[in-house]
Amino acid sequence: MLRRARPVADPPLPLLITGIAGVAGYNAMRYFEAKYPGRVIGIRQRDSDYLTGPGIVACNAEDQRGLARLFDEHCFASVLNCAGNCALKPCELDPALAWRINVDGILNLLSQTTPRGVRLVHLSVDLVYSGRRGGGYVEDDPTDPVTVYGKTMAAAERLVLATAPDTCILRISLPMGVSPNGHAGAIDWIASRFKKSRPATLYFDEIRTPTYTDCMNELFAVLLSNSLAGVYHAGGPRRLSLYEIAQVINRVGGYDPDCLMTIPRIHSGPIPPRAGDVTMDSTKLTDALGHEPFTAWPFDDALAPTDRDWHRRRDGNPGSPEWLYEVLCLNPEK
Repeated sequence: MLRRARPVADPPLPLLITGIAGVAGYNAMRYFEAKYPGRVIGIRQRDSDYLTGPGIVACNAEDQRGLARLFDEHCFASVLNCAGNCALKPCELDPALAWRINVDGILNLLSQTTPRGVRLVHLSVDLVYSGRRGGGYVEDDPTDPVTVYGKTMAAAERLVLATAPDTCILRISLPMGVSPNGHAGAIDWIASRFKKSRPATLYFDEIRTPTYTDCMNELFAVLLSNSLAGVYHAGGPRRLSLYEIAQVINRVGGYDPDCLMTIPRIHSGPIPPRAGDVTMDSTKLTDALGHEPFTAWPFDDALAPTDRDWHRRRDGNPGSPEWLYEVLCLNPEK
């Protein structure tokens, strides 16, 4: 029987957020630190030295002793694990490093959370699937990743389920929000190309279910506060190819449409291999919560591409980076 979520007012505090150099972790850190100042700690890899501020600590995922010291010092009551090396090509070129961060890192974290009875919400990813079967994946579908990144994330899921079955595992898609360094994540990377009038080539047959980080943050707060356990898909309600996502960014940001190009993923080269349609069905999560947790990205149907030349038609609105931030990085309905 499906257990329905029963949120309380606040998540157990203090809260640890890992992986704050990524888009999901960075935006979650800003959200929770604003709500609970002084009660939230975020950790980053030591080489992410551009990330500083209240509550931010340098501690590598594979640093077991450093992690133990942090738990001893702060007595965390809950953890949001956003850590992971998601750089596809570096993972392919150095699988051992990907394993240390994505698998050994969660093993180190579990060595602290499990014996202490700490509430854990662990983020996985849609790329545990290959996309060969045409999308619409549900939680019971067998994983079949095509990348080292996806394989290590699937291994991490199995480790969490075997070690801490009371953990909530969320498979997310592309988190749509700002990045800490201004050129990571889907929006910032694509926009950074256009800002410099450099070409960006995106695949029309890799399809995802992106979500606003604003929606994700509220979901994290609910899940940290309740006992929902097991694997849940957390993809948004709008299916978009990487090319369509770039079309939205190009048009809303007011960038040169000639900078955007597209190819099929088979032309991407052998490294890294690309997944296909990895869209996820998030009905299980919606049923557990009793409501739809995600606004479609982009929020307005008029901003969803209808054909491959859609971004060239500006319809009297030239677009701007300010508008991009207001409606693509932030959810106007929140």
